[in-house]
Parts: sequence; structure tokens; C-alpha cells
Amino acid sequence: MGFNFRVYSLFLLSLFLSLHQAITAEKYYNVSGIRGRKAISGCNLFIGNWVVDPSFPLYDSSSCPFIDAQFDCQKYGRPDKQYLKYAWKPDSCALPRFDGVDLLKRWKEKKIMFVGDSLSLNMWESLCCMIHASVPNTKTSFLRKEALSSVIFQDYGVTIHLYRTPYLVDIVPEDVGRVLTLGSIVAGNSWKNMDFLIFNSWHWWTHNGSKSQGWDYIRDGPNLVKDMDRLEAYSKGLTTWSRWVDLNVDPTKTKVFFQGISPTHYQGKEWNQPRKSCNGELEPLSGPTYPVGLPPATTIVNNVLNKMKNPVFLLDITLLSQLRKDAHPSSYGADRAGNDCSHWCLPGLPDTWNQLLYAALTT
Repeated sequence: MGFNFRVYSLFLLSLFLSLHQAITAEKYYNVSGIRGRKAISGCNLFIGNWVVDPSFPLYDSSSCPFIDAQFDCQKYGRPDKQYLKYAWKPDSCALPRFDGVDLLKRWKEKKIMFVGDSLSLNMWESLCCMIHASVPNTKTSFLRKEALSSVIFQDYGVTIHLYRTPYLVDIVPEDVGRVLTLGSIVAGNSWKNMDFLIFNSWHWWTHNGSKSQGWDYIRDGPNLVKDMDRLEAYSKGLTTWSRWVDLNVDPTKTKVFFQGISPTHYQGKEWNQPRKSCNGELEPLSGPTYPVGLPPATTIVNNVLNKMKNPVFLLDITLLSQLRKDAHPSSYGADRAGNDCSHWCLPGLPDTWNQLLYAALTT
């Protein structure tokens, strides 16, 4: 009797976990996050594997006027090209081929804005290059500024902005110095009246030291502290952002995406090669999982999105990007003295992020 009860209990627990995973996948991974559409039956765009596709890459870096030197790996001497040839193949459905002309027609006279840190820059430049390759002779204007940059495809009236703000919440100058204010998003006034918003934030929350840390103190409600647990701070900052979206975005007029957590590959021990980093890596991991699992920031993102009133589509790029230890600039960027295992070569992985964005918009 006791044995049968335990078996039955385990069966119920297994059934509950399966239902929970299905619900989570429906909410965060399928295309149902867009305007309440039904999901593709059984399709999770973000579970799959990397395959060689001879038709890749989707553009040539030398012909794109929007790429920063830090991402242009071919220009700065990367000798291998295999990393350019990998395409993402979901297990349960086909990823539609990116069509820049189709996207411009869908976005005609609309304003799109990426909001976040240099990973948003990575994705913004990738998308602009992908579209430019589809319409190489169309008129464009290109404006780069410290906070707000824009590419306008003039023949279609499509404006694609980038707003640089690594924490989403504000850094406020006070007498003590730069204060990361977890409850304030004054900068959000610049994000209003967009047709599409693609948000991102995480990497800067982990930075330490006066040179790489963007603040001197943190204001958490009435408390001013020198430091605090960074995951806790991220959770509070992202919660402030979620409230801003719920209060200021009309979901019938503006579609909101969250870019997801982009991983780094500085520590080879994460994929069971402790003496390595991304430098010199030539091919992806085979998957279907990453040895150390997902970073804890992904749990925070899921928790915050789960509590929001407005629908936000999560581009859950983390796992598929974890497998691409080969796709970073490493030493092949403008700053050859460094080893960049944080950003991504262009062409490269961010093109897949934009393919997934395109799939979410068109499927």
C-alpha cells in the first residue's frame, strides 16, 4: 500500500511539473505572447540546435554602414569563417527565412526602439544590417549619439532607434556621486509613442570597480547603500521597469519584447574546459543543454514578466546563445588588447536573435 501510494504521488508530481512546464513554455516561448494569438502547435522557437547553412551569413560586414568596429571580426583579422555559417534550427518547427522587404512593409511608417546596453547595440546594428542587405539601394539616414541613435529607411518611413541605458532605471547625480536609483525611470519619457519596444538589461548589473561600474551608490527606496546583492538589485530595478510598462504602454498600440539574457564565455569551466575562454573557439556546443545551466538572472526575468499586466514577448535567447562559445569577437575587434567574450561578432549570433524576432512578428 505504501509503495503504491508513493508511486501514485510521484506520478501526480510528474504530471504537475509537466503541466507547469507546458504553461511556462506557452507564456514565454511560443508566439502566443503577440496579441493573444494561438501558439504554433508544439513549437518552441528557442529549443533546437545549430546546423551549418551554406547560405549564411545574411550580409557582408564590409557592405553594412552601421557596424561598430568592436563587432566587425572579419575586418579585424579573425581568420576562420565557420562561425558565420551556423543557422538555428528549432526542434519542432521551421524558422522562417528573414525577409527585410517584408519587414519594412509590415513596419511602414512605424517607429521601433531598442532600449538597453551594448547587447541592445549589438542586436540593433544586426537588424539594420539585415534589412539594409535586403534593400541595398534604398535611402537611409544614420545618426549616432551617446544616448539616442537612429537608422531611418526613408523609402518606407521606418525608423529604428537605439536608446542606451544599461540599467533601464535611472542613474541620478547626487552630492555623494552617481546613484543607481532602483525606483526611478525618468528616462522612460523617451520611450513613449513607439510602435515596437525591445528592452534589454543585465550585464552592467554585474560590473564591479570604479572603471566598469556605472554608479557609486544604490538608492533602494529611502535607503542609500554602497552596494547590495546584484541579483536583488536587478530584480527591484526590473520590477520598476515592469510597472513603467504597465502604466505607460498601450498594448493595443505598442508591442513590447524583452531581449532576454545574453551569456558570456570567459570561463571555460562552464562547458567543462576549465583552461579555455571564447578565444580560439571554432564551433558551437552540441547541446541540448549548457553544462552549468541557465544564469540566475533568467529566473528573475521570468518572475517579473509573469506578474505584469501587459503582454511582453520574451525572446528567450539565453540557451541558444550559451551554445555559441565560438561567436564572440575575442581578440578580433577594434581593441585587440582585450578578450571580448561578452559581445558578438557581426555578422553572427545577433542575426539569429533578429530572425526569432521576425518569426514572432510574422508567424
